[in-house]
Amino acid sequence: MTRPHPHLLELAAWPWLDRLSRKAGQLIRLEDVPGREWDTIATQGFDYVYLMGVWERSLLGRWLARVDADLRREYDRVLPDWSDEDIPGSPYCISAYVPDGRMGGWTGLDGARAALHARGVQLVVDFVPNHTGFDHPWVLTHPERYVLGDEDDLSTAPDDFRRVGRAVVACGRDPYFPPWRDVAQLNYFNPDTRSAMIGVLREIAAHADAVRCDMAMLALNDVFDRTWRPVLRNRWAPATAEFWPDAISAAPSLTYVAEVYWDLEWTLQQQGFHFTYDKRLLDRLHGGSAREIRGHLLADSPFRDRLTRFLENHDEPRSAVSLRHRLGAAATMLVTLPGMRFFFDGQLDGARIKPPVQLGKWPDEPVVPLVREMYERLLAATWDSLFHEGDWQLIEVGDGGDSTDADLIAWEWRLEGRLAVVVVNLGAGMAQG
Repeated sequence: MTRPHPHLLELAAWPWLDRLSRKAGQLIRLEDVPGREWDTIATQGFDYVYLMGVWERSLLGRWLARVDADLRREYDRVLPDWSDEDIPGSPYCISAYVPDGRMGGWTGLDGARAALHARGVQLVVDFVPNHTGFDHPWVLTHPERYVLGDEDDLSTAPDDFRRVGRAVVACGRDPYFPPWRDVAQLNYFNPDTRSAMIGVLREIAAHADAVRCDMAMLALNDVFDRTWRPVLRNRWAPATAEFWPDAISAAPSLTYVAEVYWDLEWTLQQQGFHFTYDKRLLDRLHGGSAREIRGHLLADSPFRDRLTRFLENHDEPRSAVSLRHRLGAAATMLVTLPGMRFFFDGQLDGARIKPPVQLGKWPDEPVVPLVREMYERLLAATWDSLFHEGDWQLIEVGDGGDSTDADLIAWEWRLEGRLAVVVVNLGAGMAQG
């Protein structure tokens, strides 16, 4: 049983194993990870480890990742001496929900889970509901599980579709950006697609404790209809029931964490998600005032306590770069606000380089001692049950006489007569109140 406000560490599985392999001088798969590595994670107080990118990656996606001009420029920026072997492709371009050979197959994944369980830590893996790689077996054996176009669609928008056999398959997308050319769009108005994806979740539940659901809102009926009605035309009627309640009830042992945007967090919580991304807090930390941030924290507890707070992840800029003078205040907020507290690979050491997810090798970066010490102190302090079992409440900051109190936000935790008061300064200078 995890704590009510759990700590989660995301590790980019392929680069992490690469680092461990280079350190050991031999190939390390998940079952070979030294016990001291798991020990360190457990003693830092993490309840979950999210191994991002354990599933088998598409060979077509790998080739596309190696030849794409924009991505190659990113590789040059991040890892100037990269080679093709350093590019396994996107972890979100999945050809099968089996652990990639680089992970060590099911033996590797199950071994990692057992090692984590021995230390009281639970395993999180990816679930990508919106799409698969184009070389996933279903594309040939069950093309009807995908959004299918016709010859007119292909000729009119050749970048939005791919021909696979006799089928014209839509590339995956969200409604606000161009399509992802490496992935095939699943059709959530086909009941068979839903059944098949629920089957995937049931299989995952035998090997993991939680799933981070990529772009989870894309499977909502209204979002899917708005995105795909022009292609679906009248071939598929909108579904009457939502996907997520059925999926979550079919694999109830899993904890569900939603990557979600567009103010749909509460919608997904109502459909059964245990935690949903809080991207709005990060956006306000980047550019909002203390007043705006405080207003965000006024949310009611049933919603507030199920938000996933984060300063960075594989999609976001490194917080040591993007948050600048607010980093200390933001890190304090991360570990002392209610909800899930999400940390990313390298964050605790002050990493500054954001690698593309297609890279399987990351550059070595020096540890920033002040950042590491800051996180060590924060994680040690918030090990206390007060910050997990206690009652949380915002408190008012009084007038300090010079208007700098506007930069301060304060809250408290109370548990069995104990009290902790947290005050953060989001301004660039001294403040009082």
